[in-house]
Amino acid sequence: MIPEKPTNEEDLKDEKKALSGYAKYTGVAFQMMAIIGVCAFIGYKLDEYYQNETQWITALAGVLGVIVSIYQTIRQLKS
Repeated sequence: MIPEKPTNEEDLKDEKKALSGYAKYTGVAFQMMAIIGVCAFIGYKLDEYYQNETQWITALAGVLGVIVSIYQTIRQLKS
């Protein structure tokens, strides 16, 4: 079933506001993934450089990435 297009200006504004919210939260999700991914990649490269058998630096960098991304998300959503 195809939804009907809004007919008046208030409906159009509500629809644009909803789409704006979706775009905002989608952007936040991609930003979180990028921060975590970059931190984990840096940790992986450091483990590779130091030739560690157990990848502790990768694990710690991943956790640090999660903490930084959550902090960044909370800071962005407050404003």
